[in-house]
Amino acid sequence: MGTADSETSPADSGAAPAPVAAPRRALVRRPARNLAEGQLTHITRSPVDLHLADEQWNGYVAALAAEGWQAIEVEPAPDLPDSVFIEDAVILFGDLAVVCSPGAPSRRGETAAAENAVRALGLTVHHLELPGTLDGGDVLKVRHTVYVGRSLRTNDEGIRQLRAILVPRGYTVVAVPITQVLHLKTAVTALPDGTVIGYRPLIDDPSVFPRFLPVPEPEGTAVVVLDAGSVLMSSAAPRSAALFAGLGYRVITVDISEFEKLEGCVTCLSVRVR
Repeated sequence: MGTADSETSPADSGAAPAPVAAPRRALVRRPARNLAEGQLTHITRSPVDLHLADEQWNGYVAALAAEGWQAIEVEPAPDLPDSVFIEDAVILFGDLAVVCSPGAPSRRGETAAAENAVRALGLTVHHLELPGTLDGGDVLKVRHTVYVGRSLRTNDEGIRQLRAILVPRGYTVVAVPITQVLHLKTAVTALPDGTVIGYRPLIDDPSVFPRFLPVPEPEGTAVVVLDAGSVLMSSAAPRSAALFAGLGYRVITVDISEFEKLEGCVTCLSVRVR
């Protein structure tokens, strides 16, 4: 008997159709022409190669695409030097988008286009308002715990406003003191299993985190979780990459040296829609 004769569709057989996987999307924003003028707080300024920065940004987006993430470009802001760091403008919690209130006045023009992008995706939008300030780079989500850095860019009122939005939705918000780096996620991020990773000299108090794993390089603090078994990180931290690989993770590395000169990291350059 030919197999073609015996084949039936799911509808014919009564079987439920296979579930369709939700699209994996990430907001990104092209570097501004004045990228080299971006703000610095804890490191010394060094020359930024704009052509190389553009190439590295393209490589970053290509790496996301190769892992099944569709890049959604937020409208460029050619006169806002820090606008490539889209993570600071908006934070996503499932179908909720929280538009940030940047701590640096020069960055407050970055949020309008980010808001337009998340509205176009159909997300529910909330705003943080002055005098509260909060940058998205100060927010680390680990399951339903949200760690928020109390930093030069994020103040107590900003944290209070975020807590008021998230607690009714089942999140716990934990404030974390940050004095050694620009943002919390400059010092720590988390692996897919929820283990917080960070470079010990940059962290005020690692005991805040129930599970903390030190990394051997400052550039190894930041990972973008691509899926349950894969992370994206800077190529400037090979020993940290080896550490994560030894834990069973598949590690994809990208060169972001020009953004690291501006206190940026891999998490700063995208906002994942999950």
